Amino acid sequence: MDQGHRRPRRPRPRAQGPASRIVTARAYVTLVTNADFALGAGALLRSLHLTGTTADRVVMHTGGVPAASLAPLAARGARLVEVDLLPTSASFNAAHAKDRIHGLNPFTKGEKPPFHTPLDNFAKLRLWQLPYDRVVFLDADTLVLRNIDRLFDYPELCAAPNVYEGLADFHRMNSGVLTARPSPATFDRLLAQLDTPGAFWKRTDQTFLQTAFPDWHGLPVIYNMLQYVWFNMPGLWDWADIHVLHYQYEKPWQDHAKADRLRPLIDLWRAYAGEGPVPDLSTLPNSV
Repeated sequence: MDQGHRRPRRPRPRAQGPASRIVTARAYVTLVTNADFALGAGALLRSLHLTGTTADRVVMHTGGVPAASLAPLAARGARLVEVDLLPTSASFNAAHAKDRIHGLNPFTKGEKPPFHTPLDNFAKLRLWQLPYDRVVFLDADTLVLRNIDRLFDYPELCAAPNVYEGLADFHRMNSGVLTARPSPATFDRLLAQLDTPGAFWKRTDQTFLQTAFPDWHGLPVIYNMLQYVWFNMPGLWDWADIHVLHYQYEKPWQDHAKADRLRPLIDLWRAYAGEGPVPDLSTLPNSV
């Protein structure tokens, strides 16, 4: 359905604790669009808590997430913020429909899970409407293994390159970890740039953000270490340095064909997803 180009409402936090809670200046933010990504967000929230950060932890969620999937996130300290999908045109929605975008750009390196809906990715832009001065955005399929509060002092927009196979990857941004300064003016600029006649963003928000912020600042890959580095580029993998681990393509809560090759990473995610102890990173094997 064409939702037109009405001015979108500004999302407001729906407090899960005392109504008098004051919004702080800094927040870690993730996006959840279905029950599966809520599973990922639960592990992410616990990983952030264990780093000792005092920043807010915000989960933006769309209407497709069941209340039963959101309750554990609130229990892990998240401020839940309900957001709408962007008011994009019918032609834009058709161009970025799952069957079409995956048909034009089939995934040959890995498999996207069945619950992946490309059009939902653009809701990430809602972070620029949040009532915070500084935000670090993290995809729901990431774990924060060491404190990364320093990223709040980094400029907009910082992101790591999309490195997981070879040197050619360094020219592309991976938007799974990024720094942002929320601003209504920036949100309006992004929305106007996003949905223009004939617009097609090959890798959805990732391609768009690289275009919208052409002078993006590169973070070291240790702030967004993609899981395929484990077996494709083992020389880059060192548990002593990795701050954020990103489970791109197949998810650690799924059964999938690469599970045996990624077993140490999957076991690590499951430890964070649970309530028990998490392993000392110094005891984990490096990739070979």
